[in-house]
Amino acid sequence: MTQILEISDLKALAKRRVPKLFFDYADSGAWTEGTYRANEEDFAKVKLRQRVLVDMTNRSLETTMISQKVSMPVALAPTGLTGMQHADGEMLAAQAAEAFGVPFTLSTMSICSIEDVASVTTKPFWFQLYVMRERDFVLNLIDRAKAAKCSALVLTLDLQILGQRHKDLRNGLSAPPKMTPKHLWQMATRPGWCMKMLGTKRRTFRNIVGHAKSVTDLSSLGAWTAEQFDPQLSWKDVAWIKERWGGPLILKGILDPEDAKMAAATGADAIIVSNHGGRQLDGAHSSISMLPRIVDAVGHQIEVHVDGGIRSGQDVLKAVAMGAKGTYIGRPFLYGLGAMGKEGVTKALEIIRKEMDITMALCGKRDINDVDRSILAE
Repeated sequence: MTQILEISDLKALAKRRVPKLFFDYADSGAWTEGTYRANEEDFAKVKLRQRVLVDMTNRSLETTMISQKVSMPVALAPTGLTGMQHADGEMLAAQAAEAFGVPFTLSTMSICSIEDVASVTTKPFWFQLYVMRERDFVLNLIDRAKAAKCSALVLTLDLQILGQRHKDLRNGLSAPPKMTPKHLWQMATRPGWCMKMLGTKRRTFRNIVGHAKSVTDLSSLGAWTAEQFDPQLSWKDVAWIKERWGGPLILKGILDPEDAKMAAATGADAIIVSNHGGRQLDGAHSSISMLPRIVDAVGHQIEVHVDGGIRSGQDVLKAVAMGAKGTYIGRPFLYGLGAMGKEGVTKALEIIRKEMDITMALCGKRDINDVDRSILAE
């Protein structure tokens, strides 16, 4: 591939370079994948107003997310198993995001640990928290994120139980992955990926192994993860998490205006309109279709962000026009990571920035902070 011009180019390259079970993990949704597809398709339904003969010089995409300066209203979303798309994936992605001036969010279910990422970055990153039944482990995770000087905690609300993802079941994906002949063949056909993975010691969930009480090695990890997500998580849990954390708190997984009102009442700093990338409740609305309703309900009380289905800078601009103060990209940066490592993450960010900048200009705006629903066509 001589030219990489859009996110789909990175996706095609990643598909050739990442073993199938790990590529499919990133590129899949729950059940029929209807909500996963709707996340992308509903962005295409939003049309923009073309404006002409306006001054397009001195454009700026700089803004803030939860009062933190960002070079554009985009953060890297928390994604599990990132370090299986490319060796040391979370560390490389965090470095790319830092250099680009956008937040990187580390998942609880990352391959590289909080400490691993902190060791290769110079500025604070964000940490995403899953609440597990083992509360001491959760408290320890929060304290480790504080010790690493993470500047925001992203609390995921929509994974109390796991949605069924057919691709993962058909591929036999597990935690840790089982090394069956099929899996070994998939890896053997990706020699570049294998060589990089052989060169790192980071091949398990390093936020968990050695930190959770009953998880000391790979053999005990699978049983622990299968039973640890807490189905009793409730709004009252947000209060003790917020108190223990003591810093900026973002609540991820809001898709209903009533839930948005309850989230705003917790005193959190922001919410993320999200359906977990279509990986939980199949048949739910797309994130972008619910964004305006949630902004209208609580946008005057709390900062509203959005994720799910963003594949271009135009998508980011449309979300900002609908009232989002920030957006998150998961799959686009994973495609870049799987395709080209750190360079690929940077490429994904560059593609999104260029598309957003040019589209904003053609809509008659020079400053991202002036973008609102006036740029949207009826």
